[in-house]
Amino acid sequence: MARLVDTFAPEMRVAESFFDADPPAARRVWAVGPLMRAVADTLSARFNPVAVRGELSGFSRAASGHCYFSLKDDTGQVRCAMFRRSADQLSFAPRDGQLVEARGKLDVYGARGDLQLIVESLQPAGQGALFEQFLKLKAQLESEGLFEEARKKPLPAQPRSIGIVTSLGAAALRDVVTALKRRVPHIPVVIYPSAVQGMQAAAELCTALQTAYRRHADTGESEVLLLVRGGGSLEDLWSFNDPALVRTIAQAPMPVVCGVGHETDFTLADFVADLRAPTPTAAAELCAPTQVQRQGELSYLQERLNDGVYRDIDQRGLRLDRLTQRLGRPSGRIHDSQRQLASLQHALQRSGSLALQRHHNGLQTLQARLPQALQRALEVQRQRLQRGQTSLGLLDPQLVLQRGYAFLTDEQGMALTRAAQARPGQALRATLSDGALDVRVEG
Repeated sequence: MARLVDTFAPEMRVAESFFDADPPAARRVWAVGPLMRAVADTLSARFNPVAVRGELSGFSRAASGHCYFSLKDDTGQVRCAMFRRSADQLSFAPRDGQLVEARGKLDVYGARGDLQLIVESLQPAGQGALFEQFLKLKAQLESEGLFEEARKKPLPAQPRSIGIVTSLGAAALRDVVTALKRRVPHIPVVIYPSAVQGMQAAAELCTALQTAYRRHADTGESEVLLLVRGGGSLEDLWSFNDPALVRTIAQAPMPVVCGVGHETDFTLADFVADLRAPTPTAAAELCAPTQVQRQGELSYLQERLNDGVYRDIDQRGLRLDRLTQRLGRPSGRIHDSQRQLASLQHALQRSGSLALQRHHNGLQTLQARLPQALQRALEVQRQRLQRGQTSLGLLDPQLVLQRGYAFLTDEQGMALTRAAQARPGQALRATLSDGALDVRVEG
């Protein structure tokens, strides 16, 4: 069920023809049937749903139950068709010359190329003022963004509990409960009672909704909410056009399904709700998939799961086969490993023998060269010793004394190196190259 996005036009206006656009480079040649369908689609997109006021003319009811008539005024007329399903909802007996208001959708009857209005509801023109008020309220609330698709919430696939806002004595409640018991007897249902008609109905509906919101926030109760009542006239359903109620519905933390009236009945609550159902029973069916449907879904998921498991097993089997081919027989792998090990052992033994032979040859060479190396080292050390002895001899004090020098010391044996160290009358010892003399300082 698609969400309701249509808008009512307050009055009919002459449509801007889709032929008024700039012609393409090559004008399209239409077949008659597609042209009629294109005209019908253009009218539907521009006007539908539409409300028309006019005088009944040529009213007749066929054996099928469908009604055919025209609506006219002083400046024009439009042919109308009202199918049996809508005609059965008439609350008065239409007669020629009667001023009425019709709500429906413009269409083109392609077989004759006639413009016609498919009437979904018909009422005496006395209700026109109320309908005008409806349109004004709708425009006001729409300007507040309350009807935008972007703010609408999707229904849960499997709600854990369902709430119903309606009158305890309403036939709609019995229809909804019956449908839920038949389709989802395992899901608990919570009823938030309220009047659905009369002066206090709008306020009670707001209170019931706020109670559902509060309990949902506290305990998670009612994951989806059904706002329902049976059909009636525009006056009977007027509580569901109350601006306060519309704004309260817009504040819902859970999805709200509106099933008010019959398929041809529209209220402002329909536009603000997350989903519109044509009847209360349809509202229950929208949020309660049948057990058969769920079982079918489970069967489908089971088949997909089985297919996935078998596919995974097959893929693993193929992978195992490929690994087995790469691995080969274990005995062959062991034989290859043993052969490789023997080859490595042989190579190791050979390389060890070659290394040992190289070390042996090197040792013999070193042994042959060792005496010569020792002799050269001893000769080098002997020459260094001789040079050291020569240098040490040159530093021998005895050689200096042999050249006529003397070495003076005081009574304590301390050497005198400067004249200032001696004093007159001091006894000194002068050491010469061949002996020592005791001397005294005279001055």
